[in-house]
Amino acid sequence: MGNKWVSNAFIYLIIFMAVIAIFFTLFSSGDNTERVDVSAILQMAENEQISKIVVDGDQLIVTPRNSPDQLLIAAKEPGTSVFELFQAANINPNEKSIQIEVQQSSGFGALFGVLLQFLPLIFFGAILLFMMRQAQGSNNQTMGFGRSKAKMYSGNRPTVTFADVAGVEESKQELQEVVEFLKYPERFLSLGAHIPKGVLMVGPPGTGKTLLSRAVAGEAGVPFFAISGSEFVEMFVGVGASRVRDLFDQAKRNSPAIVFVDEIDAVGRHRGAGLGGGHDEREQTLNQILVEMDGFDTSTNVIVIAATNRPDILDPALLRPGRFDRRVMLDSPDINGRVAVLKVHITGKPLSDNVDLEALARQTPGFSGADLANLVNEAAILAARRKKKEIGYEELMESVDRVTMGPERRSRVISPHEKEIVAYHESGHALVGHMLAHADPVQKISVISRGMAAGYTKSLPSEDRMFMSRPQLMDRITMALGGRVAEEITFGEVTTGASNDLEQVTGIARAMVTRYGMSEKLLPRTYGKREEMVFLGREITEQRDYSDKVAEDIDDEVQSIILEAYSNCRRILEENLPKLVQIARYLMANEMVEGKDLDNLFASDVPPDGAVAAGA
Repeated sequence: MGNKWVSNAFIYLIIFMAVIAIFFTLFSSGDNTERVDVSAILQMAENEQISKIVVDGDQLIVTPRNSPDQLLIAAKEPGTSVFELFQAANINPNEKSIQIEVQQSSGFGALFGVLLQFLPLIFFGAILLFMMRQAQGSNNQTMGFGRSKAKMYSGNRPTVTFADVAGVEESKQELQEVVEFLKYPERFLSLGAHIPKGVLMVGPPGTGKTLLSRAVAGEAGVPFFAISGSEFVEMFVGVGASRVRDLFDQAKRNSPAIVFVDEIDAVGRHRGAGLGGGHDEREQTLNQILVEMDGFDTSTNVIVIAATNRPDILDPALLRPGRFDRRVMLDSPDINGRVAVLKVHITGKPLSDNVDLEALARQTPGFSGADLANLVNEAAILAARRKKKEIGYEELMESVDRVTMGPERRSRVISPHEKEIVAYHESGHALVGHMLAHADPVQKISVISRGMAAGYTKSLPSEDRMFMSRPQLMDRITMALGGRVAEEITFGEVTTGASNDLEQVTGIARAMVTRYGMSEKLLPRTYGKREEMVFLGREITEQRDYSDKVAEDIDDEVQSIILEAYSNCRRILEENLPKLVQIARYLMANEMVEGKDLDNLFASDVPPDGAVAAGA
């Protein structure tokens, strides 16, 4: 790159000098000079009209006696001295008071004169050379179209190590073995173990797949090639396969090495499911990857690490042993993992003494590593906005809501009647959730608009769970119906505010019948098979593997579950109507309640007038 810049700069300098020389040659001022014959000069010398003659090479620069500002230039014969000219004309310069000065000609002047003679040739030659180099650069760019765009990291200066990754200890152990195999292959080869060809990292977005691969690059100490799956595919057929070949050629030349392909599902989707048949550019790229990973040449010391969040749509030939020998699963961290992740992300940030990371981790079930990193960053931004020097627990808790639902919209104008509806709606959710035995404990109620929601009720499980029982799902449906039923009891009508709740209720109830086998009337089996168009990567239809009679039974069972939850929800709210009114009035006055204040509100006695509904 530097040599190319120097050569181009030299060409530009030649062209610039040529333009300057042409300018001075063609446009130099000649107002005070006049070209004359040598005979005229001799005649003037005879008449004593010359005061001075300057000899410059083969030129005579004459200064007339009467007009010293007007110079006369005459060309003499090469090799002839000015004194010989005067002697041939019988003129004595001393008698005529003529001062003769001879200038010594320099080599630079002669060289400049030669350059002036060849100036047009140099100028057009420089332009031709410049055009040829431009054409050559375009040709090189065209020839490099099929080269790999992977970035190579040497690993000598690691920016991320396994110490920077938390919450995925088992995954780190799996990849640590790969790193040790590359560092100390004799330890494994002595037992007959073979180096794994590929490692597939699978997990939802934000669980740390790319971060973990960067940690492998920092720990391995071997060349690390990183590329995204989308960088292989171009509009021209064959370019992706060419880039795959070039990538593996580079890795083989630097073996042992690691190749990391992020979002491999961009090129590794199931073949034959897209539009374009087997000659599709993406499928040719996949075929080349299959050959490079486990073709005839199996002696290469290159490990491929790939990341995806859609392993179900990958081609089976890509997943078989010999290509991806092991699969590393990454999931959202549990409470201990969340505490470890938070410790990593708060490193170097000033925290207040009241910050309890374990309590914060309990408030963030289901958060991924990226969510927790965003949470800490939002808290730091919020503390800076409030002109604080430390990040407090209040900013961290505020950031939890900002990450999950969006920022507060206090400037949103809402009428008193709509605010009252929101207060009773959220009070219904909270009261029903508090009274149910298997519902998640209510942590916070707010009627402040946040994101797209006019208000919200936050309930969190007391512990992380992997499975849900039928009573837990029924209580979740019942609590989701609490807002709509509270509106119906209090105002005698319902609003559109419960639309999202009804979608959630219907989805849970149908899943209980068709997927979880929790129906009391139907057989414990699944009903329907979800189908996906692989080239679209999303579910677009559901295949029915049951009769129309069973479809009616499914609808009846879904309706029965929802009606059972609805009846239970209405019973709870009618029996505790004074408490519902008390909570709603508190929210209208304070807009939000959480923590100990919420516990005290649930446990407090109802005021005497609490049984009167404000909107009734």
